[in-house]
Amino acid sequence: MAQRGIREYDAKKMLAEHLPDYVDDFDYEGQIVLVSPETDLEVVAAKSPWVKKKRLVVKPDQLFGKRGAHGLILLDAPWDEAKKYIEERMGKETLVGTVVGPLTHFLIEPFIPHDENEELYVAIKSDYGGDSIYFSTKGGVDIESNWDKVTSIPVGILAKPEDLDLESQLPAELGDRLDPVAKFVEGLYQLFKDMGFSYLEINPFVFHEGKIIPLDLVARLDDAEAFWQRDGWRGLEFPEPFGRALTKEEAYIKELDSRTGASLKLTILNPKGRVWTMVAGGGASVIYADTICDLGFGGELANYGEYSGDPSTEDTYEYTKT
Repeated sequence: MAQRGIREYDAKKMLAEHLPDYVDDFDYEGQIVLVSPETDLEVVAAKSPWVKKKRLVVKPDQLFGKRGAHGLILLDAPWDEAKKYIEERMGKETLVGTVVGPLTHFLIEPFIPHDENEELYVAIKSDYGGDSIYFSTKGGVDIESNWDKVTSIPVGILAKPEDLDLESQLPAELGDRLDPVAKFVEGLYQLFKDMGFSYLEINPFVFHEGKIIPLDLVARLDDAEAFWQRDGWRGLEFPEPFGRALTKEEAYIKELDSRTGASLKLTILNPKGRVWTMVAGGGASVIYADTICDLGFGGELANYGEYSGDPSTEDTYEYTKT
């Protein structure tokens, strides 16, 4: 399988639409907007009138983290300020870590006021030995430095969400929030399995007016699930990593790949290079061999068998005819 990152926008839409109904304390309606270079912001305001009625959060949605640390999140802003923020940064080259790329997609959602001490963390990760659920009452930007406070819950390959007994494994310090959090994590794991996720992290999520609200989300899907997820993934885009622009040739192969059941991939490492690397596989090796024959070298390959001599020294490299 290949783990493919998806936008926070798409992951939150899936969360709003497909989280099981038994999660009573989850009241996320998926009020969220994705803005691209082609988006008309006036149309956004007309189709999503809530953007003019609520305080907003604006942040890039391009598969990179630590957006707050890079000063790329606008918080608690009215629509006019959010609109200006996007217009000033759309298409602008930006340094994120060691990677430079243009900002092309922004996410807009309602601002949820909350106490940072109330931020919770949950993540689910799939591995060859099964799945793991991670939870902490110390969520937020400092989760890595507080990793010793994260509870790890292993889940067997054949385990069902309803068999997890999360209430006995989540921190007792949750108090009266223990039951709703346990149901939410169970439902999240059901969503994880049903929708073909390989990684799903919500950091943080909070209780707002008695309901669970996801604030920041990172997700990857297992692209081997594409056939079974035709309905659930309808219209889903797998964007390129930040700073990675497709060449004309790569874009052409990607477009072909989207219209076939075969797996067609092309990554150009060096546009001026003369060597092609090929991932091992039955299909690739057959194409490679057929190409050699099409170029007229098939007969020569058939007429020669083992070689003798030292292959590292060209003048002693001799074939023995069979």
